[in-house]
Amino acid sequence: MASMTVLEFERQIAELESNIAKIREIANRENRDVEHEIADLEQNRDALLHDFFQALTAWDNVQLARHADRPYTLDYLPLLFDDFLELHGDRVFGDDGAMVGGLALFDGKPVVVVGQQKGRDLKERQKRNFGYSRPEGYRKALRLMHLAARFGHPVVTFVDTPGADANVPSEERGISEAIARNLREMSVLRTPIVSVIIGEGGSGGALGIAVADRVLMLEHAIYSVIAPEGCASILWRDPARGPDAARAMRVTARDAREFGFVDEVIPEPLGGAHKGPDATAAAIKDALARHLREIGRLSKTRLLAGRYEKFRAMGRFLDVAAPARLDAPPPAPVPAPTYPETEPAADVQHNP
Repeated sequence: MASMTVLEFERQIAELESNIAKIREIANRENRDVEHEIADLEQNRDALLHDFFQALTAWDNVQLARHADRPYTLDYLPLLFDDFLELHGDRVFGDDGAMVGGLALFDGKPVVVVGQQKGRDLKERQKRNFGYSRPEGYRKALRLMHLAARFGHPVVTFVDTPGADANVPSEERGISEAIARNLREMSVLRTPIVSVIIGEGGSGGALGIAVADRVLMLEHAIYSVIAPEGCASILWRDPARGPDAARAMRVTARDAREFGFVDEVIPEPLGGAHKGPDATAAAIKDALARHLREIGRLSKTRLLAGRYEKFRAMGRFLDVAAPARLDAPPPAPVPAPTYPETEPAADVQHNP
């Protein structure tokens, strides 16, 4: 991990932790017993942390989701999976460092893992395009998902992106088409899919790998149709009003669960995932195991029908203020799609 990055509301905590470290150092040097004093300071630190996190705003959650020391996909992989083998390239244009994926074992069973990756230092951030996935990243992800479906392996995706890359080269190579194809193909992929939002779930960039049977979300992650600053720029011509936009957009995990966008909110250690990556990974692993076990029991037909209904139900609302018309016909039910009993095998290509 990189050295700790301190957010504004973490400064008091950082000062207390610094004082605790100094007292320990002095006590060790002078061979003094100060455990009682240190225990009191640690209790005060934990109380402050608890108070802070009880009163977190939506903007505080945005900052936590973007925290420079927050674990990324490649930090979680060795904590969750065994024998991860990364695969590269979309077999069309090239490889995208912002999207990683490959084969792994989860509890001894094969899975295909796909995730978005940011960078720690400038060099790695440039390699990962600051987490903004390009068209070849989504095509690589889809190639791996088709491979999973062909061999009957579940797919696990990790979402952490501010959004898809919108630069001219990505537009020229079809970023919109790549995301749209992923949405379509994931909706009918004949194998279980579980997505975990571990940081920023930004717009179509996130959805491109998040059409899943179960969508899980870390407690301090965010999920939104646009970045709060972008929303503020559109609505108020002032990106500085990002905190107002974050509150109005309801970007937090609690909001997403309330709206039915996610199936479970995974708790983080007090202070955020960067305070305890191992504990966070353990909570993710427990949730993944439960959900993979549950959806793994379903037939392919029931799996796809449930996935369809899950996303079809999003956005439905009841206008209680409008009086009901007695002569209005009932709304026509939306027919569920039919799925073929067999799926044509996808060609698997290899690099020379």
